[in-house]
Amino acid sequence: MWYKHIAVILALAIPSGGILAQAGMDDRKSQSTAEQRQEVSITIYNQNFGLVREVRDLSLGTGRVALEFRDVAASIEPETVHVKALGGTGLLRVLEQNYQYDLLNPQKLLEKYVGRTIKVYRYNSNTGREEEYDAEVLAVNQGTILRIGDEITYNFPGRFAFPEIPDNLIAKPTLVWLLESERARQQLEVSYLSRDLNWKADYVLVVNEDDTAGDLTGWVTLTNQSGTSYENARLKLVAGDVQRVSEGRIGRRELEMMRAVAEDAAQFREEAFFEYHLYTLQRPATLLQNEQKQVTLLEADAIGIHKRLIFYGVSHYYRGSYGQVVSNQKVGVYLDLENSEANNLGMPLPAGIIRVYKADRTGAQQFIGEDRIDHTPRDETVRVKMGEAFDVVGDRRQMEYRVLGACMAESEWEVSVRNHKDTDAEVEIFEPVGGDWEILSSSHTPIELDAHTFKFVVDVPARGEVEVTYRLRVRWC
Repeated sequence: MWYKHIAVILALAIPSGGILAQAGMDDRKSQSTAEQRQEVSITIYNQNFGLVREVRDLSLGTGRVALEFRDVAASIEPETVHVKALGGTGLLRVLEQNYQYDLLNPQKLLEKYVGRTIKVYRYNSNTGREEEYDAEVLAVNQGTILRIGDEITYNFPGRFAFPEIPDNLIAKPTLVWLLESERARQQLEVSYLSRDLNWKADYVLVVNEDDTAGDLTGWVTLTNQSGTSYENARLKLVAGDVQRVSEGRIGRRELEMMRAVAEDAAQFREEAFFEYHLYTLQRPATLLQNEQKQVTLLEADAIGIHKRLIFYGVSHYYRGSYGQVVSNQKVGVYLDLENSEANNLGMPLPAGIIRVYKADRTGAQQFIGEDRIDHTPRDETVRVKMGEAFDVVGDRRQMEYRVLGACMAESEWEVSVRNHKDTDAEVEIFEPVGGDWEILSSSHTPIELDAHTFKFVVDVPARGEVEVTYRLRVRWC
């Protein structure tokens, strides 16, 4: 059971003197830095947090020891830390855990010296030398107030010198444990959640001349602002909407589930994990602090594309008298991609932005649109909105409106689509209705898409026009 490995875990920040001052005993001290890492793995979630797992080889000795575990993420969530000794049970007990984050900076240093004496130096331009004074720090609120001799002064024009760094100020956030070690040399496995680790997916789609096929490249952009670097790390990415409670805390069962990801062992191998998808980089990678790294996620050539021109209506048109609804409305342009193996894809696609390019007559690639896609499973359709067609427009007119009851009406419509291009165009006229509806008559065959939507598909000749008329009865309550 887990409680055999850890007697007690206290996620406390002790501000004065560290763990030894709290323990009240002369325990042996030990330090561990990133140089002692034997392995490190990071599982990054696309919700700006990640799971860090590392193994360090340490010489602790036997008995009680205070261990400073350095080079952890500054954005660590200390209540999620899990530590155990590898190689057997009962080898290590954690008696206390402290997270020290009172970081060394000029302001903090001055605050720690309030009531104490420091050296101050001021340059004398007449002598060309610095003059030294003993100064007592009285206060540091909205400026530093000093007592120098018999005078009290503030905003002293010189430099300050301190005899030492206070014990309770540290350069980087550090975990400090009070341990009971049963073996002189230990392999410690430490895992924790950290904020400010994130990743996103971006896609580049290059379409061919007739817009029927294209090449797709997917990129993963990794961002590390967690406060530490990870060298030669095993990298995993989780795509999906992982629930976290509002306080940013996570329960033990959820942590153990995510630790299982870190222990699990194209550039990324994809696999299903719980109700999400896991992408594993097939080589070690270094992710430095304040670094943004891009890695190829996928490459797919000659995927089939279906370009669609869609003229959308609005459901409330059928509940009132409008007359001319829209005139010269642009028709939307969309690209549909089947995410299937038969279409040279078939990999679950993480949410991201897809940018589309096409070569002009000179062969130069031109940007023609972008859209954000959601997490898309395999064998589903990815729809990319490219923008609005320049040469294909439409009108929508209400020719008649009759009220049949409190929540029932009948209306007649005329939809006109004009194509100003030199080539024919297929246009889909989407009509969302809402409520219970019935088409009484129509000039073209309607296609029912669902309980609240139907469409007409019309072929509009080059520099030509097509009119669709229909009569509809709808009841909405």
